[in-house]
Amino acid sequence: MADEASSSSAPVLAVDAAALGAVADALPPEEMTLVVKWRGQEQTVRMVGDDTLGELKLRICEVTGVLPKRQTLLYPKLMLKDVDDSALLSSIPFKPNGKISMVGTVEEEIYVGQEDAPEVLDDLDFEQNEVTAIKDKDVYKQKLKRRASQYKIKLLNPCRKGKKLLVLDIDYTLFDHKSSAENPEELMRPYLHQFLTAAYSKYDIMIWSATSMKWVELKMEQLGVLSNPDYKITALMDHLAMITVQSENLTKKQTFDCKPLGVIWAQFPEYYNEKNTIMFDDLRRNFVMNPQNGLVIKPFKKAHSYRDGDHELVKLTHYLLTIADLEDFSKLDHSKWESFRDEGAKRRRHR
Repeated sequence: MADEASSSSAPVLAVDAAALGAVADALPPEEMTLVVKWRGQEQTVRMVGDDTLGELKLRICEVTGVLPKRQTLLYPKLMLKDVDDSALLSSIPFKPNGKISMVGTVEEEIYVGQEDAPEVLDDLDFEQNEVTAIKDKDVYKQKLKRRASQYKIKLLNPCRKGKKLLVLDIDYTLFDHKSSAENPEELMRPYLHQFLTAAYSKYDIMIWSATSMKWVELKMEQLGVLSNPDYKITALMDHLAMITVQSENLTKKQTFDCKPLGVIWAQFPEYYNEKNTIMFDDLRRNFVMNPQNGLVIKPFKKAHSYRDGDHELVKLTHYLLTIADLEDFSKLDHSKWESFRDEGAKRRRHR
């Protein structure tokens, strides 16, 4: 990177928030084009001012394969390493077609105990009005629209007309990704294959993880999910399909990534929508753009100690089959799924 470092004799400046705000006010264009230089090659990325630095890193990851945590971004006169990932690009004085040098390495990921698996942070508690404020904000609707156009879902198997859609998280939902084991199956949630087999009769199934696609594929292959003869996975999705939003609660203002189901609905509108989709995840914040479609699953942790007593997927199988013939999932309160499941079981017994 010597050529970049010597291109200007001006001192490198720390990024001051107030100064950035003043510069942002002077920047008229919302859309921006940046050029990322890495290993002698240049990649063009197109962003808008209300994207965050973290989202820029996701786009860079998409074109280079270097995970955001492995990226060091260099830009003349700015100390980007001191800028928080939640900072809006409009607040950073990038020039049109400005060149960013990136230092980073693409690393092979390993299965159990690999360091690129993200830590699962404490979940955020949202009041209903706060959820509404986030999902209804135009800035997040625009982010969703851009993500749906940028992220292309690759089908492993065809969508099936008339089937509902089940979207599943991986870490702590289907798999204990932090415990150690000699065999990955030791960390698999009990009854996983039976659950997926039963769900497949009524639902297309997509797997959506906050990790990279390489790790998603590796985990699913080693657990036998992609080769099981009794069910088929429609698609796999990774962290690049997520968007960044910010909590509206001023006392707990936090920036975080979430999983907007609109990315799927926009690409397959003839098959899936808010009325026929349900998502399981152990983190409530992942549902913030589609709260009516999310069911918070009990986290599966410490597999060696608790696997014999974990029957969550058995119970959720009954729930999925109970609601499968309903026309509109968006009217359900999935937080009461256990009582709904029990009522459904009673009705079936009295038929």
